[in-house]
Amino acid sequence: MSYDTLRHLADSWGLVFMGVTFLALVGWTFRPKARDDHKRAANMIFDQDDHNG
Repeated sequence: MSYDTLRHLADSWGLVFMGVTFLALVGWTFRPKARDDHKRAANMIFDQDDHNG
């Protein structure tokens, strides 16, 4: 494969792949079952722990 062929592939399908990956990750964050996980993560710093240090 030449440089021009790889460049064309990256310009077309690479952009599509990155766009689909971005939308999938954003969609995964806002799925309904994730709400409890996000609430727990947001309040984690306020939980009391028994660790010394």
